[in-house]
Amino acid sequence: MPAGRQGRDSLEVKDIIKLLLKSRGLKTKKQINEFLNPSDPYQLKITTLGIKKTELNQAIKRIKKAIAQKENIIIYGDYDADGICATAVLWETLHHLGAQVMPFIPQREEHGYGLNPKGIDDILKDPKFRILGSKFLIITVDNGIVAHRAVKYAQKKGIGVIITDHHQPRTRTSSVRGKLSLDLPKAYAVIHSDKVSGAGVAWFFAKEIYKSFHKDLKGFKASNTLELACIGTITDMMPMLGINRSLVSFGLEELRKSNRPGIKALCKEAVIPQKEMDTYHLGYIIGPRLNAMGRLEEALESLRLLCTPRETKADGLALKLGSINRQRQQLTEKTFEHAKKKFKSSSSSSSPKVIFIAHESYNPGVIGLVAGKLVEEFYKPAIVVAQEKEFSKGSGRSVKGFNMIKFLRKVESGFEDLGGHPMAAGFTVKTEKIKELKLKLEKAAAKKVKDKLLEPIINIDLEIKLNDINWSLFNQIEKFSPFGLENHRPVFASRQVKVLEVRAVGRERKHLKLKLSAINNETMKQLNNGVIFNAIAFNLGHLSSKISPRDLIDICYNLEKNLWNGNKNLELRIKDIKLLRN
Repeated sequence: MPAGRQGRDSLEVKDIIKLLLKSRGLKTKKQINEFLNPSDPYQLKITTLGIKKTELNQAIKRIKKAIAQKENIIIYGDYDADGICATAVLWETLHHLGAQVMPFIPQREEHGYGLNPKGIDDILKDPKFRILGSKFLIITVDNGIVAHRAVKYAQKKGIGVIITDHHQPRTRTSSVRGKLSLDLPKAYAVIHSDKVSGAGVAWFFAKEIYKSFHKDLKGFKASNTLELACIGTITDMMPMLGINRSLVSFGLEELRKSNRPGIKALCKEAVIPQKEMDTYHLGYIIGPRLNAMGRLEEALESLRLLCTPRETKADGLALKLGSINRQRQQLTEKTFEHAKKKFKSSSSSSSPKVIFIAHESYNPGVIGLVAGKLVEEFYKPAIVVAQEKEFSKGSGRSVKGFNMIKFLRKVESGFEDLGGHPMAAGFTVKTEKIKELKLKLEKAAAKKVKDKLLEPIINIDLEIKLNDINWSLFNQIEKFSPFGLENHRPVFASRQVKVLEVRAVGRERKHLKLKLSAINNETMKQLNNGVIFNAIAFNLGHLSSKISPRDLIDICYNLEKNLWNGNKNLELRIKDIKLLRN
Protein backbone atom coordinates (compact mmCIF):
# COMPACT_ATOMS: atom_id res chain seq x y z
CA MET A 1 0.00 0.00 0.00
CA PRO A 2 1.14 3.58 -0.59
CA ALA A 3 2.05 5.91 2.23
CA GLY A 4 -0.86 6.41 4.63
CA ARG A 5 -3.21 9.38 4.69
CA GLN A 6 -5.14 8.58 7.87
CA GLY A 7 -4.52 11.95 9.48
CA ARG A 8 -4.98 14.09 6.37
CA ASP A 9 -8.06 15.91 5.13
CA SER A 10 -10.00 14.53 2.18
CA LEU A 11 -8.64 15.28 -1.27
CA GLU A 12 -10.57 17.36 -3.75
CA VAL A 13 -11.34 15.95 -7.18
CA LYS A 14 -8.92 18.33 -8.93
CA ASP A 15 -6.09 17.21 -6.59
CA ILE A 16 -6.77 13.53 -7.29
CA ILE A 17 -6.82 14.07 -11.05
CA LYS A 18 -3.58 16.07 -10.90
CA LEU A 19 -1.86 13.24 -8.99
CA LEU A 20 -3.22 10.61 -11.41
CA LEU A 21 -1.83 12.53 -14.39
CA LYS A 22 1.51 12.85 -12.63
CA SER A 23 1.63 9.09 -11.93
CA ARG A 24 1.37 8.56 -15.70
CA GLY A 25 4.37 10.81 -16.30
CA LEU A 26 2.19 13.65 -17.61
CA LYS A 27 3.42 16.93 -16.15
CA THR A 28 3.45 19.65 -18.79
CA LYS A 29 0.33 21.26 -20.23
CA LYS A 30 1.26 19.94 -23.67
CA GLN A 31 1.59 16.33 -22.42
CA ILE A 32 -1.69 16.52 -20.52
CA ASN A 33 -3.51 18.07 -23.47
CA GLU A 34 -2.23 15.41 -25.90
CA PHE A 35 -3.34 12.69 -23.46
CA LEU A 36 -6.80 14.09 -22.77
CA ASN A 37 -7.32 15.19 -26.40
CA PRO A 38 -5.76 12.51 -28.67
CA SER A 39 -4.74 13.52 -32.19
CA ASP A 40 -7.06 12.77 -35.10
CA PRO A 41 -5.48 9.67 -36.74
CA TYR A 42 -6.56 10.92 -40.17
CA GLN A 43 -4.15 13.81 -39.63
CA LEU A 44 -1.23 11.67 -38.42
CA LYS A 45 1.53 10.89 -40.89
CA ILE A 46 2.64 7.32 -41.47
CA THR A 47 6.23 8.38 -40.78
CA THR A 48 5.26 8.86 -37.10
CA LEU A 49 5.18 5.06 -36.99
CA GLY A 50 8.84 4.90 -38.02
CA ILE A 51 7.96 3.55 -41.47
CA LYS A 52 10.47 4.51 -44.15
CA LYS A 53 9.21 6.80 -46.88
CA THR A 54 11.28 4.96 -49.50
CA GLU A 55 9.63 1.62 -48.62
CA LEU A 56 6.19 3.24 -48.64
CA ASN A 57 6.69 4.86 -52.06
CA GLN A 58 8.04 1.62 -53.50
CA ALA A 59 5.08 -0.37 -52.17
CA ILE A 60 2.51 2.10 -53.54
CA LYS A 61 4.26 2.17 -56.93
CA ARG A 62 4.10 -1.65 -57.10
CA ILE A 63 0.41 -1.71 -56.12
CA LYS A 64 -0.46 0.89 -58.76
CA LYS A 65 1.33 -1.22 -61.35
CA ALA A 66 -0.61 -4.31 -60.23
CA ILE A 67 -3.91 -2.43 -60.53
CA ALA A 68 -3.04 -0.98 -63.94
CA GLN A 69 -1.95 -4.37 -65.30
CA LYS A 70 -4.87 -6.18 -63.64
CA GLU A 71 -2.71 -8.53 -61.60
CA ASN A 72 -4.28 -10.76 -58.96
CA ILE A 73 -3.60 -9.08 -55.62
CA ILE A 74 -3.87 -11.35 -52.59
CA ILE A 75 -4.14 -9.94 -49.07
CA TYR A 76 -2.47 -12.68 -47.02
CA GLY A 77 -3.84 -12.26 -43.50
CA ASP A 78 -3.85 -14.02 -40.17
CA TYR A 79 -6.52 -15.93 -38.26
CA ASP A 80 -6.67 -13.78 -35.12
CA ALA A 81 -8.89 -10.71 -34.67
CA ASP A 82 -6.05 -8.29 -35.45
CA GLY A 83 -5.13 -10.15 -38.64
CA ILE A 84 -8.76 -10.43 -39.73
CA CYS A 85 -9.33 -6.70 -39.22
CA ALA A 86 -6.08 -5.88 -41.04
CA THR A 87 -7.16 -8.05 -43.97
CA ALA A 88 -10.55 -6.35 -44.10
CA VAL A 89 -9.00 -2.86 -44.05
CA LEU A 90 -6.63 -3.44 -46.95
CA TRP A 91 -9.04 -5.61 -48.97
CA GLU A 92 -11.85 -3.06 -48.76
CA THR A 93 -9.53 -0.16 -49.64
CA LEU A 94 -7.97 -1.81 -52.68
CA HIS A 95 -11.32 -3.16 -53.86
CA HIS A 96 -12.71 0.39 -53.70
CA LEU A 97 -9.77 1.59 -55.81
CA GLY A 98 -10.58 -0.93 -58.54
CA ALA A 99 -8.00 -3.61 -57.79
CA GLN A 100 -8.55 -7.27 -58.63
CA VAL A 101 -8.06 -8.24 -55.00
CA MET A 102 -8.95 -11.27 -52.88
CA PRO A 103 -8.31 -12.09 -49.21
CA PHE A 104 -6.56 -15.24 -48.03
CA ILE A 105 -6.78 -16.28 -44.37
CA PRO A 106 -4.61 -19.31 -43.55
CA GLN A 107 -6.01 -22.20 -41.53
CA ARG A 108 -4.24 -22.70 -38.22
CA GLU A 109 -3.70 -26.46 -38.45
CA GLU A 110 -3.18 -26.72 -42.21
CA HIS A 111 -0.96 -23.71 -42.88
CA GLY A 112 0.45 -22.70 -39.52
CA TYR A 113 1.22 -19.06 -38.79
CA GLY A 114 2.17 -16.48 -41.38
CA LEU A 115 3.23 -16.53 -45.00
CA ASN A 116 4.46 -20.00 -45.96
CA PRO A 117 4.98 -22.17 -49.06
CA LYS A 118 1.90 -24.31 -48.36
CA GLY A 119 -0.32 -21.23 -48.30
CA ILE A 120 1.30 -19.89 -51.48
CA ASP A 121 0.75 -23.22 -53.28
CA ASP A 122 -2.91 -23.31 -52.21
CA ILE A 123 -3.42 -19.80 -53.58
CA LEU A 124 -1.87 -20.76 -56.93
CA LYS A 125 -3.95 -23.95 -57.16
CA ASP A 126 -7.31 -22.43 -56.24
CA PRO A 127 -9.05 -20.92 -59.31
CA LYS A 128 -11.04 -18.43 -57.18
CA PHE A 129 -7.81 -16.50 -56.54
CA ARG A 130 -6.99 -16.30 -60.22
CA ILE A 131 -9.36 -13.51 -61.21
CA LEU A 132 -7.48 -12.33 -64.31
CA GLY A 133 -4.37 -13.79 -65.89
CA SER A 134 -1.53 -15.55 -64.10
CA LYS A 135 0.32 -12.69 -62.42
CA PHE A 136 0.16 -12.37 -58.64
CA LEU A 137 1.12 -9.85 -55.99
CA ILE A 138 0.87 -10.90 -52.34
CA ILE A 139 0.53 -8.30 -49.60
CA THR A 140 0.84 -9.69 -46.09
CA VAL A 141 -0.93 -8.10 -43.13
CA ASP A 142 -0.10 -8.82 -39.48
CA ASN A 143 2.56 -11.32 -40.57
CA GLY A 144 5.57 -11.81 -42.81
CA ILE A 145 8.37 -10.01 -40.99
CA VAL A 146 10.20 -13.30 -40.35
CA ALA A 147 9.01 -15.11 -43.52
CA HIS A 148 12.41 -15.27 -45.24
CA ARG A 149 11.91 -18.74 -46.71
CA ALA A 150 8.35 -18.04 -47.89
CA VAL A 151 9.31 -14.78 -49.61
CA LYS A 152 12.10 -16.55 -51.52
CA TYR A 153 9.65 -19.33 -52.44
CA ALA A 154 7.11 -16.81 -53.74
CA GLN A 155 9.74 -15.04 -55.81
CA LYS A 156 10.79 -18.34 -57.39
CA LYS A 157 7.13 -18.74 -58.39
CA GLY A 158 7.21 -15.29 -59.98
CA ILE A 159 5.12 -13.68 -57.25
CA GLY A 160 5.93 -10.24 -55.86
CA VAL A 161 5.58 -9.79 -52.09
CA ILE A 162 4.93 -6.66 -50.02
CA ILE A 163 5.10 -7.19 -46.26
CA THR A 164 3.11 -5.18 -43.74
CA ASP A 165 3.58 -6.31 -40.15
CA HIS A 166 4.12 -5.20 -36.55
CA HIS A 167 5.75 -8.28 -35.02
CA GLN A 168 9.34 -8.34 -33.83
CA PRO A 169 11.84 -8.88 -36.69
CA ARG A 170 14.94 -10.95 -36.30
CA THR A 171 18.27 -9.25 -35.77
CA ARG A 172 21.76 -10.12 -36.88
CA THR A 173 25.22 -8.92 -35.99
CA SER A 174 26.49 -6.52 -38.62
CA SER A 175 30.00 -6.91 -39.98
CA VAL A 176 30.45 -3.18 -39.30
CA ARG A 177 31.67 -2.84 -35.69
CA GLY A 178 29.59 -5.84 -34.67
CA LYS A 179 26.39 -3.79 -34.36
CA LEU A 180 22.98 -5.42 -34.42
CA SER A 181 20.85 -4.77 -37.51
CA LEU A 182 17.40 -5.93 -38.58
CA ASP A 183 17.28 -9.16 -40.55
CA LEU A 184 14.34 -8.55 -42.89
CA PRO A 185 12.99 -10.75 -45.69
CA LYS A 186 14.01 -9.57 -49.15
CA ALA A 187 10.50 -8.58 -50.20
CA TYR A 188 9.64 -5.92 -52.77
CA ALA A 189 8.88 -3.56 -49.87
CA VAL A 190 8.56 -3.88 -46.09
CA ILE A 191 6.04 -1.68 -44.25
CA HIS A 192 6.84 -2.40 -40.61
CA SER A 193 6.21 -0.72 -37.26
CA ASP A 194 5.96 -2.15 -33.77
CA LYS A 195 4.22 0.99 -32.48
CA VAL A 196 0.74 -0.16 -33.57
CA SER A 197 -1.14 -3.39 -34.24
CA GLY A 198 -1.19 -5.28 -37.54
CA ALA A 199 -4.53 -3.62 -38.31
CA GLY A 200 -3.00 -0.27 -37.35
CA VAL A 201 -0.15 -0.72 -39.83
CA ALA A 202 -2.65 -1.84 -42.51
CA TRP A 203 -4.88 1.19 -41.84
CA PHE A 204 -2.09 3.76 -42.12
CA PHE A 205 -0.82 2.01 -45.26
CA ALA A 206 -4.34 1.94 -46.75
CA LYS A 207 -4.70 5.67 -46.00
CA GLU A 208 -1.49 6.42 -47.90
CA ILE A 209 -2.54 4.24 -50.85
CA TYR A 210 -5.89 6.02 -51.00
CA LYS A 211 -4.22 9.46 -50.83
CA SER A 212 -1.99 8.52 -53.77
CA PHE A 213 -5.15 8.08 -55.90
CA HIS A 214 -7.22 10.96 -54.51
CA LYS A 215 -6.42 14.43 -53.27
CA ASP A 216 -8.55 14.16 -50.12
CA LEU A 217 -9.59 11.42 -47.70
CA LYS A 218 -13.36 11.94 -47.95
CA GLY A 219 -14.00 8.52 -49.50
CA PHE A 220 -11.54 6.79 -47.19
CA LYS A 221 -13.25 8.25 -44.12
CA ALA A 222 -16.63 7.14 -45.47
CA SER A 223 -15.38 3.55 -45.69
CA ASN A 224 -15.25 3.37 -41.85
CA THR A 225 -12.14 1.19 -41.80
CA LEU A 226 -10.89 3.05 -38.73
CA GLU A 227 -13.38 1.08 -36.64
CA LEU A 228 -11.62 -2.12 -37.79
CA ALA A 229 -8.19 -0.73 -36.88
CA CYS A 230 -9.65 0.08 -33.46
CA ILE A 231 -10.79 -3.53 -32.94
CA GLY A 232 -7.39 -4.87 -34.00
CA THR A 233 -5.59 -2.46 -31.66
CA ILE A 234 -7.63 -3.51 -28.61
CA THR A 235 -7.68 -7.25 -29.31
CA ASP A 236 -3.91 -7.32 -29.85
CA MET A 237 -3.42 -5.53 -26.51
CA MET A 238 -1.47 -2.54 -27.77
CA PRO A 239 -0.52 0.20 -25.25
CA MET A 240 -3.28 2.78 -24.89
CA LEU A 241 -0.97 5.74 -25.38
CA GLY A 242 0.10 7.93 -28.29
CA ILE A 243 -0.91 6.68 -31.74
CA ASN A 244 -2.86 3.69 -30.42
CA ARG A 245 -4.83 5.98 -28.13
CA SER A 246 -5.75 8.09 -31.17
CA LEU A 247 -6.82 5.05 -33.22
CA VAL A 248 -9.01 3.74 -30.41
CA SER A 249 -10.50 7.07 -29.29
CA PHE A 250 -11.67 7.97 -32.78
CA GLY A 251 -12.34 4.37 -33.77
CA LEU A 252 -14.73 3.87 -30.86
CA GLU A 253 -16.73 6.87 -32.06
CA GLU A 254 -17.08 5.18 -35.46
CA LEU A 255 -18.05 1.87 -33.87
CA ARG A 256 -20.74 3.43 -31.66
CA LYS A 257 -22.55 4.79 -34.73
CA SER A 258 -21.41 2.18 -37.26
CA ASN A 259 -23.82 1.00 -39.95
CA ARG A 260 -21.56 -1.93 -40.82
CA PRO A 261 -23.97 -4.93 -40.72
CA GLY A 262 -21.34 -7.18 -39.11
CA ILE A 263 -20.76 -4.79 -36.20
CA LYS A 264 -24.50 -4.33 -35.63
CA ALA A 265 -25.04 -8.10 -35.75
CA LEU A 266 -22.23 -8.78 -33.26
CA CYS A 267 -23.69 -6.22 -30.86
CA LYS A 268 -27.13 -7.77 -31.17
CA GLU A 269 -25.90 -11.36 -30.66
CA ALA A 270 -23.69 -10.41 -27.70
CA VAL A 271 -26.34 -8.05 -26.21
CA ILE A 272 -24.01 -5.05 -26.28
CA PRO A 273 -25.44 -1.51 -26.34
CA GLN A 274 -23.69 -0.29 -29.49
CA LYS A 275 -23.89 3.39 -28.46
CA GLU A 276 -22.00 2.57 -25.25
CA MET A 277 -19.33 0.29 -26.75
CA ASP A 278 -15.93 0.59 -25.06
CA THR A 279 -12.59 -1.18 -24.84
CA TYR A 280 -14.01 -3.80 -22.45
CA HIS A 281 -16.63 -4.90 -25.00
CA LEU A 282 -14.00 -5.15 -27.73
CA GLY A 283 -11.42 -6.98 -25.63
CA TYR A 284 -13.66 -9.42 -23.80
CA ILE A 285 -16.80 -9.88 -25.90
CA ILE A 286 -16.30 -8.91 -29.57
CA GLY A 287 -12.64 -9.94 -29.86
CA PRO A 288 -13.12 -13.49 -28.52
CA ARG A 289 -15.96 -14.07 -30.99
CA LEU A 290 -13.84 -12.97 -33.95
CA ASN A 291 -10.94 -15.09 -32.68
CA ALA A 292 -13.04 -18.19 -32.01
CA MET A 293 -13.49 -19.09 -35.69
CA GLY A 294 -9.75 -19.15 -36.33
CA ARG A 295 -9.20 -21.26 -33.22
CA LEU A 296 -11.71 -24.01 -34.02
CA GLU A 297 -12.92 -23.56 -37.61
CA GLU A 298 -12.29 -21.13 -40.51
CA ALA A 299 -11.35 -17.54 -39.67
CA LEU A 300 -12.61 -16.56 -43.11
CA GLU A 301 -16.12 -16.58 -41.62
CA SER A 302 -15.13 -13.76 -39.25
CA LEU A 303 -13.81 -11.78 -42.21
CA ARG A 304 -17.04 -12.36 -44.11
CA LEU A 305 -19.00 -11.09 -41.13
CA LEU A 306 -17.03 -7.83 -40.96
CA CYS A 307 -17.21 -7.21 -44.71
CA THR A 308 -20.67 -8.36 -45.76
CA PRO A 309 -23.11 -5.59 -46.79
CA ARG A 310 -26.09 -7.93 -46.19
CA GLU A 311 -27.82 -7.76 -42.81
CA THR A 312 -29.40 -11.23 -42.97
CA LYS A 313 -26.03 -12.83 -43.74
CA ALA A 314 -24.37 -10.83 -40.95
CA ASP A 315 -27.02 -11.96 -38.45
CA GLY A 316 -26.47 -15.62 -39.36
CA LEU A 317 -22.69 -15.33 -39.15
CA ALA A 318 -22.87 -13.52 -35.79
CA LEU A 319 -24.97 -16.37 -34.37
CA LYS A 320 -22.40 -18.85 -35.66
CA LEU A 321 -19.51 -16.93 -34.09
CA GLY A 322 -21.35 -16.79 -30.77
CA SER A 323 -21.95 -20.55 -30.83
CA ILE A 324 -18.34 -21.38 -31.75
CA ASN A 325 -17.11 -19.01 -29.04
CA ARG A 326 -19.10 -20.92 -26.41
CA GLN A 327 -17.50 -24.15 -27.63
CA ARG A 328 -14.11 -22.46 -27.42
CA GLN A 329 -14.77 -21.41 -23.82
CA GLN A 330 -15.64 -24.98 -22.80
CA LEU A 331 -12.61 -26.45 -24.58
CA THR A 332 -10.30 -23.83 -23.06
CA GLU A 333 -11.53 -24.54 -19.54
CA LYS A 334 -11.22 -28.31 -19.99
CA THR A 335 -7.67 -28.01 -21.39
CA PHE A 336 -6.67 -25.55 -18.68
CA GLU A 337 -7.80 -27.88 -15.89
CA HIS A 338 -5.82 -30.72 -17.47
CA ALA A 339 -2.69 -28.57 -17.94
CA LYS A 340 -2.94 -27.22 -14.39
CA LYS A 341 -3.09 -30.72 -12.89
CA LYS A 342 -0.25 -31.87 -15.15
CA PHE A 343 1.96 -28.97 -14.07
CA LYS A 344 1.20 -29.44 -10.38
CA SER A 345 2.04 -33.14 -10.51
CA SER A 346 5.21 -32.68 -12.59
CA SER A 347 6.54 -29.80 -10.48
CA SER A 348 5.86 -31.35 -7.07
CA SER A 349 9.54 -32.18 -6.59
CA SER A 350 10.91 -29.04 -8.24
CA SER A 351 9.88 -25.46 -8.89
CA PRO A 352 10.67 -24.52 -12.51
CA LYS A 353 10.60 -20.82 -13.35
CA VAL A 354 8.80 -21.46 -16.61
CA ILE A 355 5.76 -23.66 -17.14
CA PHE A 356 6.09 -26.07 -20.09
CA ILE A 357 3.20 -28.44 -20.77
CA ALA A 358 2.74 -30.63 -23.84
CA HIS A 359 -0.01 -33.15 -24.58
CA GLU A 360 -1.49 -34.91 -27.59
CA SER A 361 -5.09 -34.05 -26.59
CA TYR A 362 -4.61 -30.28 -26.80
CA ASN A 363 -6.24 -28.33 -29.62
CA PRO A 364 -3.72 -25.86 -31.13
CA GLY A 365 -6.48 -23.27 -31.35
CA VAL A 366 -6.73 -22.79 -27.57
CA ILE A 367 -3.18 -23.39 -26.30
CA GLY A 368 -2.42 -19.64 -26.25
CA LEU A 369 -5.48 -19.03 -24.07
CA VAL A 370 -4.51 -21.91 -21.79
CA ALA A 371 -0.98 -20.52 -21.46
CA GLY A 372 -2.49 -17.18 -20.48
CA LYS A 373 -4.68 -18.80 -17.81
CA LEU A 374 -1.64 -20.66 -16.42
CA VAL A 375 0.19 -17.34 -16.12
CA GLU A 376 -2.78 -15.92 -14.20
CA GLU A 377 -2.90 -18.96 -11.90
CA PHE A 378 0.82 -19.39 -11.14
CA TYR A 379 2.32 -16.06 -12.29
CA LYS A 380 5.11 -17.70 -14.27
CA PRO A 381 5.89 -17.57 -18.01
CA ALA A 382 3.92 -20.44 -19.56
CA ILE A 383 4.32 -22.45 -22.76
CA VAL A 384 1.69 -24.95 -23.89
CA VAL A 385 2.27 -27.35 -26.77
CA ALA A 386 -0.33 -29.21 -28.83
CA GLN A 387 1.58 -32.42 -29.46
CA GLU A 388 1.09 -34.12 -32.83
CA LYS A 389 2.78 -36.97 -34.70
CA GLU A 390 5.55 -35.17 -36.60
CA PHE A 391 5.26 -31.44 -35.92
CA SER A 392 3.79 -29.80 -32.84
CA LYS A 393 2.59 -26.25 -32.26
CA GLY A 394 3.38 -24.25 -29.14
CA SER A 395 2.20 -20.97 -27.69
CA GLY A 396 3.77 -18.93 -24.90
CA ARG A 397 2.56 -16.13 -22.64
CA SER A 398 4.76 -14.11 -20.33
CA VAL A 399 4.77 -11.99 -17.18
CA LYS A 400 5.60 -8.30 -17.10
CA GLY A 401 9.33 -7.66 -17.47
CA PHE A 402 10.16 -10.94 -19.23
CA ASN A 403 10.51 -10.88 -23.04
CA MET A 404 9.09 -14.19 -24.28
CA ILE A 405 10.12 -13.90 -27.93
CA LYS A 406 13.72 -12.94 -27.07
CA PHE A 407 13.88 -15.79 -24.58
CA LEU A 408 12.73 -18.35 -27.16
CA ARG A 409 15.08 -17.01 -29.83
CA LYS A 410 18.08 -17.24 -27.53
CA VAL A 411 17.37 -20.87 -26.65
CA GLU A 412 16.24 -21.69 -30.17
CA SER A 413 16.27 -25.43 -30.57
CA GLY A 414 15.22 -26.45 -34.04
CA PHE A 415 12.04 -24.42 -34.30
CA GLU A 416 10.46 -24.83 -37.71
CA ASP A 417 9.07 -21.32 -37.28
CA LEU A 418 8.93 -18.83 -34.45
CA GLY A 419 7.40 -15.37 -34.03
CA GLY A 420 5.61 -13.06 -31.67
CA HIS A 421 5.84 -10.25 -29.13
CA PRO A 422 7.56 -9.72 -25.78
CA MET A 423 4.40 -10.94 -24.00
CA ALA A 424 3.30 -13.68 -26.43
CA ALA A 425 4.91 -15.99 -28.96
CA GLY A 426 4.09 -19.00 -31.09
CA PHE A 427 6.19 -21.70 -32.72
CA THR A 428 6.28 -25.02 -34.56
CA VAL A 429 8.73 -27.69 -33.47
CA LYS A 430 9.43 -31.29 -34.40
CA THR A 431 7.64 -33.51 -31.90
CA GLU A 432 10.78 -35.56 -31.29
CA LYS A 433 12.48 -32.39 -29.97
CA ILE A 434 9.85 -31.45 -27.37
CA LYS A 435 11.57 -33.07 -24.38
CA GLU A 436 14.90 -31.51 -25.34
CA LEU A 437 13.24 -28.12 -25.76
CA LYS A 438 11.55 -28.39 -22.35
CA LEU A 439 14.86 -29.09 -20.61
CA LYS A 440 16.62 -26.24 -22.42
CA LEU A 441 13.87 -23.76 -21.58
CA GLU A 442 13.74 -24.73 -17.91
CA LYS A 443 17.52 -24.54 -17.64
CA ALA A 444 17.64 -21.15 -19.38
CA ALA A 445 14.73 -19.82 -17.27
CA ALA A 446 16.52 -20.81 -14.08
CA LYS A 447 19.24 -18.33 -15.07
CA LYS A 448 17.20 -15.64 -16.85
CA VAL A 449 14.02 -15.36 -14.78
CA LYS A 450 14.64 -13.43 -11.58
CA ASP A 451 12.58 -14.30 -8.50
CA LYS A 452 11.22 -10.74 -8.31
CA LEU A 453 9.61 -11.14 -11.73
CA LEU A 454 7.49 -13.97 -10.33
CA GLU A 455 5.98 -11.86 -7.57
CA PRO A 456 2.64 -10.40 -8.76
CA ILE A 457 2.38 -6.72 -7.94
CA ILE A 458 -0.63 -4.45 -8.05
CA ASN A 459 0.45 -0.91 -8.91
CA ILE A 460 -1.62 1.56 -6.92
CA ASP A 461 -2.02 5.08 -8.27
CA LEU A 462 -3.16 6.81 -5.14
CA GLU A 463 -4.46 6.31 -1.61
CA ILE A 464 -7.77 8.03 -0.91
CA LYS A 465 -10.63 7.82 1.57
CA LEU A 466 -14.02 6.44 0.63
CA ASN A 467 -15.54 9.83 1.29
CA ASP A 468 -13.26 11.26 -1.46
CA ILE A 469 -15.33 9.27 -3.97
CA ASN A 470 -18.22 10.88 -5.86
CA TRP A 471 -19.69 11.12 -9.35
CA SER A 472 -17.57 14.17 -10.16
CA LEU A 473 -14.40 12.12 -9.56
CA PHE A 474 -15.72 9.22 -11.64
CA ASN A 475 -16.63 11.50 -14.55
CA GLN A 476 -13.17 13.10 -14.51
CA ILE A 477 -11.52 9.66 -14.47
CA GLU A 478 -13.58 8.64 -17.51
CA LYS A 479 -11.72 11.34 -19.46
CA PHE A 480 -8.62 9.11 -19.11
CA SER A 481 -10.31 6.52 -21.33
CA PRO A 482 -9.74 4.57 -23.50
CA PHE A 483 -8.16 2.35 -20.87
CA GLY A 484 -5.82 -0.52 -21.62
CA LEU A 485 -2.21 -1.58 -21.47
CA GLU A 486 0.02 1.18 -19.97
CA ASN A 487 -3.07 3.31 -19.31
CA HIS A 488 -4.94 1.19 -16.81
CA ARG A 489 -8.09 2.32 -15.10
CA PRO A 490 -6.82 4.12 -11.95
CA VAL A 491 -6.26 1.87 -8.95
CA PHE A 492 -7.00 3.42 -5.56
CA ALA A 493 -6.26 2.19 -2.06
CA SER A 494 -8.26 2.90 1.09
CA ARG A 495 -7.29 1.90 4.61
CA GLN A 496 -9.40 0.77 7.55
CA VAL A 497 -12.63 0.39 5.63
CA LYS A 498 -15.49 -1.03 7.66
CA VAL A 499 -17.29 -4.18 6.44
CA LEU A 500 -21.08 -3.94 6.75
CA GLU A 501 -22.03 -7.04 4.78
CA VAL A 502 -20.10 -9.89 3.12
CA ARG A 503 -21.05 -13.01 1.17
CA ALA A 504 -19.59 -15.36 -1.45
CA VAL A 505 -21.39 -15.29 -4.80
CA GLY A 506 -21.17 -16.80 -8.28
CA ARG A 507 -20.51 -20.29 -9.54
CA GLU A 508 -18.71 -22.34 -6.88
CA ARG A 509 -18.87 -19.19 -4.69
CA LYS A 510 -15.69 -17.89 -6.36
CA HIS A 511 -16.42 -14.19 -5.91
CA LEU A 512 -16.96 -11.89 -2.95
CA LYS A 513 -19.76 -9.35 -2.58
CA LEU A 514 -19.38 -6.68 0.10
CA LYS A 515 -21.00 -3.55 1.46
CA LEU A 516 -18.38 -1.16 2.81
CA SER A 517 -18.37 2.04 4.80
CA ALA A 518 -15.89 4.79 5.55
CA ILE A 519 -15.16 5.16 9.26
CA ASN A 520 -13.80 7.83 11.54
CA ASN A 521 -10.31 6.68 12.47
CA GLU A 522 -10.41 8.35 15.88
CA THR A 523 -13.71 7.02 17.17
CA MET A 524 -13.90 3.90 14.92
CA LYS A 525 -17.52 4.83 14.17
CA GLN A 526 -19.32 5.14 10.87
CA LEU A 527 -19.12 8.62 9.37
CA ASN A 528 -22.26 10.68 9.73
CA ASN A 529 -22.41 11.40 6.01
CA GLY A 530 -23.30 7.75 5.39
CA VAL A 531 -20.61 6.95 2.78
CA ILE A 532 -21.49 3.36 1.87
CA PHE A 533 -20.46 1.46 -1.27
CA ASN A 534 -21.26 -1.90 -2.78
CA ALA A 535 -18.15 -3.80 -3.84
CA ILE A 536 -17.33 -6.91 -5.84
CA ALA A 537 -14.06 -8.86 -5.52
CA PHE A 538 -13.68 -11.40 -8.32
CA ASN A 539 -11.91 -14.68 -7.48
CA LEU A 540 -11.63 -13.74 -3.79
CA GLY A 541 -14.59 -15.81 -2.61
CA HIS A 542 -12.28 -17.90 -0.42
CA LEU A 543 -12.02 -14.90 1.93
CA SER A 544 -15.72 -15.05 2.83
CA SER A 545 -15.01 -17.29 5.83
CA LYS A 546 -12.30 -14.92 7.10
CA ILE A 547 -14.23 -11.63 6.91
CA SER A 548 -17.21 -10.70 9.09
CA PRO A 549 -19.41 -7.61 9.45
CA ARG A 550 -17.75 -4.91 11.60
CA ASP A 551 -14.25 -6.07 10.51
CA LEU A 552 -11.79 -3.50 9.20
CA ILE A 553 -9.93 -4.12 5.94
CA ASP A 554 -7.49 -2.35 3.63
CA ILE A 555 -8.50 -2.52 -0.02
CA CYS A 556 -7.25 -1.57 -3.49
CA TYR A 557 -9.83 -1.13 -6.22
CA ASN A 558 -11.15 0.53 -9.38
CA LEU A 559 -14.22 2.72 -9.56
CA GLU A 560 -16.98 1.35 -11.79
CA LYS A 561 -20.47 2.46 -12.80
CA ASN A 562 -23.16 -0.10 -12.00
CA LEU A 563 -26.48 0.06 -13.83
CA TRP A 564 -29.16 -2.20 -12.39
CA ASN A 565 -32.95 -1.98 -12.72
CA GLY A 566 -32.68 1.60 -13.92
CA ASN A 567 -30.57 2.63 -10.94
CA LYS A 568 -27.08 4.09 -11.38
CA ASN A 569 -24.53 3.61 -8.60
CA LEU A 570 -20.79 3.77 -8.11
CA GLU A 571 -19.29 0.38 -7.24
CA LEU A 572 -15.84 -0.62 -6.04
CA ARG A 573 -14.18 -3.33 -8.17
CA ILE A 574 -11.79 -4.76 -5.56
CA LYS A 575 -8.46 -6.12 -6.75
CA ASP A 576 -6.99 -7.14 -3.37
CA ILE A 577 -7.85 -7.15 0.34
CA LYS A 578 -5.70 -6.99 3.45
CA LEU A 579 -7.39 -8.31 6.60
CA LEU A 580 -6.91 -6.18 9.70
CA ARG A 581 -9.33 -7.66 12.22
CA ASN A 582 -11.17 -10.97 12.47
